[in-house]
Amino acid sequence: MEIKLLLSTPFGQTPRHVRIPSPPSKEITMWGTKLARRCRNTIAILSIGMLTLHASAASDLPSISKAALEQQLQVGDLLFIRVPALPFRKVASTTNSWTNHVGIIVSIDGPEPVIAESTFPVSKRGGLERFLARSEGGRVEVSRLNTPLTAEQQRVLIQATQARMGVFYDTGFDLHSRRQFCSRFVHEVLREASGIEVGEAETFATLLARNPEADQDFWKYWYFGQIPWDRQTVTPASVMNSAQVHAVFDGFVTTGKPPARI
Repeated sequence: MEIKLLLSTPFGQTPRHVRIPSPPSKEITMWGTKLARRCRNTIAILSIGMLTLHASAASDLPSISKAALEQQLQVGDLLFIRVPALPFRKVASTTNSWTNHVGIIVSIDGPEPVIAESTFPVSKRGGLERFLARSEGGRVEVSRLNTPLTAEQQRVLIQATQARMGVFYDTGFDLHSRRQFCSRFVHEVLREASGIEVGEAETFATLLARNPEADQDFWKYWYFGQIPWDRQTVTPASVMNSAQVHAVFDGFVTTGKPPARI
Protein backbone atom coordinates (compact mmCIF):
# COMPACT_ATOMS: atom_id res chain seq x y z
CA MET A 1 0.00 0.00 0.00
CA GLU A 2 1.23 3.50 -0.84
CA ILE A 3 0.10 6.95 0.27
CA LYS A 4 -0.24 9.71 -2.36
CA LEU A 5 0.72 13.18 -1.17
CA LEU A 6 -0.56 16.17 -3.17
CA LEU A 7 2.05 18.95 -3.25
CA SER A 8 1.05 22.56 -3.75
CA THR A 9 2.09 24.03 -7.15
CA PRO A 10 1.89 27.47 -8.79
CA PHE A 11 -1.47 28.36 -10.31
CA GLY A 12 -1.99 26.85 -13.77
CA GLN A 13 0.47 24.03 -13.39
CA THR A 14 -0.39 20.39 -12.99
CA PRO A 15 -0.26 19.25 -9.35
CA ARG A 16 2.49 16.84 -8.56
CA HIS A 17 1.91 13.66 -6.60
CA VAL A 18 4.58 12.06 -4.49
CA ARG A 19 4.25 8.40 -3.57
CA ILE A 20 5.32 7.63 -0.01
CA PRO A 21 5.65 3.94 0.75
CA SER A 22 3.73 2.78 3.81
CA PRO A 23 5.46 0.67 6.43
CA PRO A 24 5.17 -3.03 5.70
CA SER A 25 2.27 -4.82 7.41
CA LYS A 26 4.80 -7.00 9.22
CA GLU A 27 6.28 -3.91 10.91
CA ILE A 28 2.81 -2.73 11.93
CA THR A 29 2.11 -6.12 13.49
CA MET A 30 5.41 -6.09 15.39
CA TRP A 31 4.71 -2.56 16.63
CA GLY A 32 1.25 -3.58 17.85
CA THR A 33 2.67 -6.65 19.59
CA LYS A 34 5.31 -4.57 21.38
CA LEU A 35 2.67 -2.04 22.48
CA ALA A 36 0.40 -4.79 23.83
CA ARG A 37 3.34 -6.34 25.68
CA ARG A 38 4.23 -2.99 27.25
CA CYS A 39 0.61 -2.50 28.37
CA ARG A 40 0.53 -5.96 29.96
CA ASN A 41 3.81 -5.30 31.73
CA THR A 42 2.54 -1.97 33.03
CA ILE A 43 -0.64 -3.56 34.37
CA ALA A 44 1.37 -6.33 36.00
CA ILE A 45 3.68 -3.81 37.67
CA LEU A 46 0.71 -1.79 38.97
CA SER A 47 -0.96 -4.96 40.29
CA ILE A 48 2.20 -6.06 42.09
CA GLY A 49 2.50 -2.57 43.54
CA MET A 50 -1.05 -2.68 44.92
CA LEU A 51 -0.47 -6.12 46.44
CA THR A 52 2.78 -4.88 47.97
CA LEU A 53 1.01 -1.88 49.48
CA HIS A 54 -1.71 -4.15 50.91
CA ALA A 55 0.83 -6.55 52.39
CA SER A 56 2.84 -3.65 53.78
CA ALA A 57 -0.25 -2.14 55.39
CA ALA A 58 -1.17 -5.49 56.95
CA SER A 59 2.36 -6.07 58.24
CA ASP A 60 2.30 -2.68 59.97
CA LEU A 61 -0.64 -3.74 62.16
CA PRO A 62 0.11 -4.53 65.82
CA SER A 63 0.09 -7.97 67.43
CA ILE A 64 -1.42 -8.87 70.79
CA SER A 65 -1.66 -12.00 72.90
CA LYS A 66 -5.04 -13.59 73.45
CA ALA A 67 -4.75 -12.96 77.21
CA ALA A 68 -4.04 -9.26 76.64
CA LEU A 69 -6.93 -8.96 74.20
CA GLU A 70 -9.31 -10.54 76.69
CA GLN A 71 -8.53 -7.79 79.19
CA GLN A 72 -9.83 -5.17 76.75
CA LEU A 73 -13.16 -6.80 75.91
CA GLN A 74 -16.60 -5.68 77.07
CA VAL A 75 -20.11 -7.05 76.58
CA GLY A 76 -21.40 -5.64 73.32
CA ASP A 77 -18.01 -5.47 71.59
CA LEU A 78 -17.96 -6.58 67.96
CA LEU A 79 -15.23 -8.97 66.77
CA PHE A 80 -14.46 -8.99 63.05
CA ILE A 81 -12.45 -11.83 61.50
CA ARG A 82 -11.64 -13.25 58.05
CA VAL A 83 -12.93 -16.75 57.31
CA PRO A 84 -10.89 -18.35 54.47
CA ALA A 85 -13.74 -20.31 52.82
CA LEU A 86 -14.41 -19.21 49.21
CA PRO A 87 -17.93 -17.72 49.64
CA PHE A 88 -16.70 -15.62 52.57
CA ARG A 89 -13.65 -14.47 50.59
CA LYS A 90 -16.06 -13.31 47.88
CA VAL A 91 -18.03 -11.37 50.49
CA ALA A 92 -14.81 -9.57 51.51
CA SER A 93 -13.69 -8.76 47.95
CA THR A 94 -17.18 -7.65 46.90
CA THR A 95 -17.34 -5.22 49.81
CA ASN A 96 -13.74 -4.02 49.34
CA SER A 97 -12.82 -5.18 52.83
CA TRP A 98 -10.53 -7.69 54.54
CA THR A 99 -13.29 -8.89 56.90
CA ASN A 100 -16.17 -11.25 56.10
CA HIS A 101 -17.53 -12.38 59.48
CA VAL A 102 -18.52 -10.76 62.78
CA GLY A 103 -19.63 -11.89 66.24
CA ILE A 104 -20.54 -10.08 69.45
CA ILE A 105 -19.29 -10.46 73.04
CA VAL A 106 -22.05 -11.57 75.44
CA SER A 107 -20.00 -12.60 78.50
CA ILE A 108 -16.59 -11.82 80.02
CA ASP A 109 -17.10 -13.48 83.42
CA GLY A 110 -16.11 -17.07 82.68
CA PRO A 111 -12.79 -18.76 81.87
CA GLU A 112 -12.77 -16.85 78.58
CA PRO A 113 -15.04 -14.32 76.83
CA VAL A 114 -18.09 -15.78 75.07
CA ILE A 115 -19.15 -14.72 71.58
CA ALA A 116 -22.62 -15.01 70.05
CA GLU A 117 -22.71 -15.31 66.28
CA SER A 118 -24.81 -16.33 63.33
CA THR A 119 -22.85 -19.03 61.54
CA PHE A 120 -23.40 -22.19 59.51
CA PRO A 121 -25.48 -24.21 60.14
CA VAL A 122 -27.14 -22.38 63.08
CA SER A 123 -26.42 -19.39 65.33
CA LYS A 124 -24.56 -20.25 68.55
CA ARG A 125 -22.38 -19.12 71.43
CA GLY A 126 -18.74 -20.11 71.85
CA GLY A 127 -15.40 -19.22 73.37
CA LEU A 128 -13.01 -16.56 72.12
CA GLU A 129 -10.18 -18.98 71.33
CA ARG A 130 -12.17 -21.09 68.87
CA PHE A 131 -13.64 -17.96 67.28
CA LEU A 132 -10.22 -16.41 66.68
CA ALA A 133 -8.78 -19.72 65.42
CA ARG A 134 -11.07 -19.48 62.40
CA SER A 135 -9.56 -16.18 61.25
CA GLU A 136 -7.05 -16.29 58.43
CA GLY A 137 -3.65 -15.16 59.69
CA GLY A 138 -5.04 -14.41 63.16
CA ARG A 139 -6.44 -11.07 62.00
CA VAL A 140 -9.09 -9.47 64.22
CA GLU A 141 -10.67 -6.09 64.78
CA VAL A 142 -12.56 -5.24 67.96
CA SER A 143 -15.08 -2.41 67.62
CA ARG A 144 -17.22 -0.75 70.28
CA LEU A 145 -20.22 1.57 70.27
CA ASN A 146 -19.26 5.22 70.65
CA THR A 147 -21.94 5.48 73.32
CA PRO A 148 -21.16 2.85 76.00
CA LEU A 149 -23.90 0.35 76.79
CA THR A 150 -25.52 0.67 80.20
CA ALA A 151 -25.91 -2.37 82.43
CA GLU A 152 -29.57 -2.58 81.42
CA GLN A 153 -28.71 -2.37 77.73
CA GLN A 154 -26.16 -5.14 78.16
CA ARG A 155 -28.83 -7.30 79.79
CA VAL A 156 -31.23 -6.66 76.87
CA LEU A 157 -28.45 -7.43 74.39
CA ILE A 158 -27.75 -10.79 76.01
CA GLN A 159 -31.47 -11.62 75.92
CA ALA A 160 -31.68 -10.56 72.27
CA THR A 161 -28.81 -12.87 71.29
CA GLN A 162 -30.24 -15.75 73.31
CA ALA A 163 -33.60 -15.38 71.52
CA ARG A 164 -31.77 -15.87 68.21
CA MET A 165 -29.82 -19.01 69.15
CA GLY A 166 -30.35 -22.09 66.97
CA VAL A 167 -31.62 -20.11 63.96
CA PHE A 168 -30.51 -21.52 60.60
CA TYR A 169 -27.94 -19.58 58.60
CA ASP A 170 -29.22 -17.65 55.59
CA THR A 171 -26.93 -18.29 52.60
CA GLY A 172 -29.06 -15.82 50.61
CA PHE A 173 -28.05 -12.89 52.88
CA ASP A 174 -31.62 -11.58 52.95
CA LEU A 175 -32.22 -8.92 55.59
CA HIS A 176 -35.90 -9.86 55.80
CA SER A 177 -35.79 -13.67 55.75
CA ARG A 178 -36.67 -15.96 58.67
CA ARG A 179 -33.05 -17.05 58.88
CA GLN A 180 -29.96 -15.17 60.02
CA PHE A 181 -26.47 -14.22 58.87
CA CYS A 182 -23.63 -12.72 60.88
CA SER A 183 -23.88 -9.01 60.11
CA ARG A 184 -27.68 -9.01 60.30
CA PHE A 185 -27.42 -10.79 63.66
CA VAL A 186 -25.22 -8.13 65.31
CA HIS A 187 -27.05 -5.31 63.51
CA GLU A 188 -30.36 -6.41 65.01
CA VAL A 189 -29.24 -7.22 68.55
CA LEU A 190 -27.43 -3.88 68.92
CA ARG A 191 -30.48 -2.03 67.62
CA GLU A 192 -32.75 -3.95 70.00
CA ALA A 193 -30.48 -3.28 72.98
CA SER A 194 -29.49 0.33 72.32
CA GLY A 195 -31.70 1.71 69.57
CA ILE A 196 -28.57 2.41 67.51
CA GLU A 197 -28.31 1.32 63.87
CA VAL A 198 -24.86 -0.14 63.22
CA GLY A 199 -24.38 -0.95 59.54
CA GLU A 200 -26.34 0.18 56.52
CA ALA A 201 -29.17 -1.73 54.90
CA GLU A 202 -28.67 -1.68 51.12
CA THR A 203 -29.77 -3.56 48.03
CA PHE A 204 -27.53 -5.87 46.03
CA ALA A 205 -27.83 -3.39 43.15
CA THR A 206 -26.35 -0.60 45.28
CA LEU A 207 -23.70 -2.87 46.76
CA LEU A 208 -22.46 -4.20 43.41
CA ALA A 209 -22.66 -0.80 41.70
CA ARG A 210 -20.20 0.49 44.30
CA ASN A 211 -17.68 -2.13 43.21
CA PRO A 212 -17.76 -2.65 39.41
CA GLU A 213 -14.84 -5.08 39.70
CA ALA A 214 -16.83 -7.51 41.87
CA ASP A 215 -17.08 -11.07 40.59
CA GLN A 216 -20.69 -11.02 39.44
CA ASP A 217 -20.27 -14.38 37.73
CA PHE A 218 -19.71 -15.95 41.14
CA TRP A 219 -22.83 -14.32 42.57
CA LYS A 220 -24.91 -15.37 39.55
CA TYR A 221 -23.75 -18.93 40.20
CA TRP A 222 -24.45 -18.53 43.94
CA TYR A 223 -28.01 -17.39 43.22
CA PHE A 224 -28.66 -20.05 40.56
CA GLY A 225 -28.35 -17.74 37.57
CA GLN A 226 -30.04 -14.54 38.74
CA ILE A 227 -28.70 -12.01 41.26
CA PRO A 228 -31.57 -10.68 43.45
CA TRP A 229 -30.81 -7.03 42.70
CA ASP A 230 -33.62 -5.57 44.85
CA ARG A 231 -32.88 -7.72 47.90
CA GLN A 232 -31.76 -5.79 51.00
CA THR A 233 -28.78 -6.92 53.03
CA VAL A 234 -26.23 -5.59 55.52
CA THR A 235 -22.56 -6.53 55.26
CA PRO A 236 -19.76 -7.06 57.81
CA ALA A 237 -17.83 -4.22 56.13
CA SER A 238 -20.80 -1.88 56.55
CA VAL A 239 -21.05 -2.75 60.25
CA MET A 240 -17.29 -2.34 60.78
CA ASN A 241 -17.20 1.01 58.95
CA SER A 242 -20.24 2.42 60.74
CA ALA A 243 -19.84 5.88 62.24
CA GLN A 244 -21.57 4.53 65.37
CA VAL A 245 -18.56 2.41 66.39
CA HIS A 246 -14.81 2.83 66.80
CA ALA A 247 -11.96 0.33 66.73
CA VAL A 248 -10.53 -0.74 70.07
CA PHE A 249 -7.97 -3.06 68.47
CA ASP A 250 -7.06 -3.90 64.88
CA GLY A 251 -4.26 -6.36 64.26
CA PHE A 252 -3.15 -9.94 64.86
CA VAL A 253 -3.63 -12.23 67.84
CA THR A 254 -0.56 -14.28 68.67
CA THR A 255 -0.74 -17.91 69.76
CA GLY A 256 2.84 -18.41 70.94
CA LYS A 257 4.34 -18.04 67.48
CA PRO A 258 4.24 -15.16 64.97
CA PRO A 259 0.94 -15.19 63.07
CA ALA A 260 0.89 -15.77 59.34
CA ARG A 261 0.17 -12.61 57.41
CA ILE A 262 -2.90 -12.34 55.21
